[in-house]
Amino acid sequence: MSGSEAEKQAAARAAAALVRDGDLVGLGSGSTVAHLFPALAARGLAIRCVAASPSSEQAARAVGLEVVPFEQLARLDVAIDGADQITRDGWLIKGGGAAHTREKIVAAAADRFIVIGGAEKLVDALEPPIPLELLEFGLAATLAALQPVTLRDVPRSPDGGIIADYHGPIEDPAQLATRLSATPGVVDHGLFPPELTNTAIIARGEGILAFEIPHG
Repeated sequence: MSGSEAEKQAAARAAAALVRDGDLVGLGSGSTVAHLFPALAARGLAIRCVAASPSSEQAARAVGLEVVPFEQLARLDVAIDGADQITRDGWLIKGGGAAHTREKIVAAAADRFIVIGGAEKLVDALEPPIPLELLEFGLAATLAALQPVTLRDVPRSPDGGIIADYHGPIEDPAQLATRLSATPGVVDHGLFPPELTNTAIIARGEGILAFEIPHG
């Protein structure tokens, strides 16, 4: 296992250790969260999970985790997911795997959202691109309003959205998040505000850096 994969595994194990028996658990998606599923299964807890993507649902079921439809649950006890970039004040960029809309819904529904990653995910400042999920209707007009943006040559999101990437500067993440959210045709974007995240767990070499995200 490479050093990067070992860090992902260590962060996932540290997060799995925080899950309690009986919890309703939100599972994100991506290469880091892939290490979470066996770590959770190994604990043998009586938990129920919801998955942010079909691939995560399949992988979680494959190791014996119980996955239920999210439509049956209004709240989650905890959600765990990776990120493409994490700042110390809690801003995230997510969506490299094109599931950021569902991932944001899962994170927002959790009483506690834990983001995990290897050392390379912790950054001083966010850098583009920012993933976008767009409606097909009026796509040309949406793209014109968002420039600079490029369409990504990938399958559509689990809910049929078109995936794109915003390449403009990120001078003020909050201001940019407001602009992207207010653009008609944008289903959602990959900027996650600090208010969504409670804890970051970053693995660096053989060590674990865990810190709480300040709110207000």
